[in-house]
Amino acid sequence: PLELKHLSVIESALTNNIKSSAGAVGLWQFMYRTAVYMGLNIDSYVDERQDPIKSTQTAVQYLKYLHGLYNDWFMALAAYNAGPGTVNKAIRKSGGKTTYWEVRPFLPAETRSYVPAFIAAVYIMNHASDHNIYPLHPRYTHRDLDTVVVRYPVTFKQISDVLCIPEDDIMFLNPQYKKGYVPVIGPNDNKTLV
Repeated sequence: PLELKHLSVIESALTNNIKSSAGAVGLWQFMYRTAVYMGLNIDSYVDERQDPIKSTQTAVQYLKYLHGLYNDWFMALAAYNAGPGTVNKAIRKSGGKTTYWEVRPFLPAETRSYVPAFIAAVYIMNHASDHNIYPLHPRYTHRDLDTVVVRYPVTFKQISDVLCIPEDDIMFLNPQYKKGYVPVIGPNDNKTLV
């Protein structure tokens, strides 16, 4: 469902470099193990949980996977928040119920409020102007951006010098690179910057 795009508002308030006290990172608040399981790269230089494009694609894949487990979007959202193991345990405690509202009393407190928070976010996003809520203009739009393929290791300072773009802007647009450095390991390991 298109409404799932609003989930990142609940997860991170649309902040790429946010980290939770539990260790979840990025727009979609992926935990390390889930991110690696889903194919995101995390090492000393790169954390693709902070890459807005790759993490969004991964969130979509993960949500589809969870929906496949439960055949219910609210249950998939609960599993996204608490993990499938926790949801399966709640299903057992509920006597085998299969809908979120039936299983909800057996979920952790945070997960019990997660789906209602999501419903509220979708409502606000769809009816913002009815409540005098208006969007801020983004710092950049897609029209303002382009990509650069990097074939050799390079620092953000080098990119800044060549492209005459402030280093802070390069960092803002490429939050997946932890140290202002784009590593390239092999001849086919090209990296793309926005």
